Amino acid sequence: MREYGPDLTPPWKRKRAPVPEVPADADLVVEEVTTGFCGAVIRCERTAQGPTVTLEDRFGKQRVFPLAPAGFLLEGRPVTLVRPRPARAPDPSGTPGPGRTASGSVAVPGARARVARAGRIYVEGRHDAELVEKVWGDDLRIEGVVVEYLEGIDDLPAIVADFSPGPGARLGVLVDHLVPGSKESRIAAEVCGPHVLITGHPFVDVWEAVKPASVGIGAWPRVPRGQDWKTGVCRALGWPENTGAAWRRILGSVRSYRDLEPALLGPVEHLIDHVTVGGPAGP
Repeated sequence: MREYGPDLTPPWKRKRAPVPEVPADADLVVEEVTTGFCGAVIRCERTAQGPTVTLEDRFGKQRVFPLAPAGFLLEGRPVTLVRPRPARAPDPSGTPGPGRTASGSVAVPGARARVARAGRIYVEGRHDAELVEKVWGDDLRIEGVVVEYLEGIDDLPAIVADFSPGPGARLGVLVDHLVPGSKESRIAAEVCGPHVLITGHPFVDVWEAVKPASVGIGAWPRVPRGQDWKTGVCRALGWPENTGAAWRRILGSVRSYRDLEPALLGPVEHLIDHVTVGGPAGP
């Protein structure tokens, strides 16, 4: 018993955990186990040989695979792709069914955006703002929280001084590459206070906060010091060296919070909680 443990059932008789079934929804990024082909779901079809799924990789190449049990990997774990469920017919009363926002919150159908709070959330750049809007936009509008972006972290002390944060006007700031000893951490330490919350993620740029599998790549490349990081990423991945087009491609791969790294999710949620503590928004 000491050597083999309490379970003496031979391995070939033990029950294996069932492989989860996942609907093959459009844009879901998976890897086919036998070929290693990784791509986004384009369509599912029923053929004489059985149901199939068509995947498209980041170069635009398409391949068709059967929907075989445990035939795909989703974020490195085996799954069985199944045909997506047909869309529900609209409710006769006209009331949509319950759903969730891209951030995972319960959706509030028909809710109007509230008057903006005095509090604000600042992010470092346009890409950060667009990513926050895509995932948390519905939540922010309901809470009346406005997101603005800085032109650079060096401007943060002046912005905080001009903003004059207080109990009813809290300020939250999301900073890229907020790691101990960095310039960002030193500036953050200067402006922190009871009504100012600085959070951040460890990534060089918010691009890295998107899971590689969602973008259809194995990993974010390492760019040597001295090179422009975004241009270096495009070059290493074989993409055209057009950072605007690259970002549109990355942002287009984000459908919900599941496509983002936890190291970004927590800080953003923390900022929203901080800003919304300072009293309710207007009606």
